[in-house]
Amino acid sequence: MATIDLVRSTLGQVLQLGGRQDALGADSPLLGAVPELDSMAVVSLIAALEEQFGIMIDDDEIDAATFATLGSLAAFCEGKRAG
Repeated sequence: MATIDLVRSTLGQVLQLGGRQDALGADSPLLGAVPELDSMAVVSLIAALEEQFGIMIDDDEIDAATFATLGSLAAFCEGKRAG
């Protein structure tokens, strides 16, 4: 499964979007556009992505640009997997 599909699925599970995540494309905005994605949800999502991809995400690696779109979040995870 492609990284973006895994991120989309994880996002849907963590935020309990009830299938709404299926409508999200690479350019779909996340922060400010998905009401469920608040500061506490970001923490939960980071933990779930770490588990899903077997990566470690340091606090200083996270900024708003990472969570700007589904594509930016998937690219971040892909970069962490490759590194």
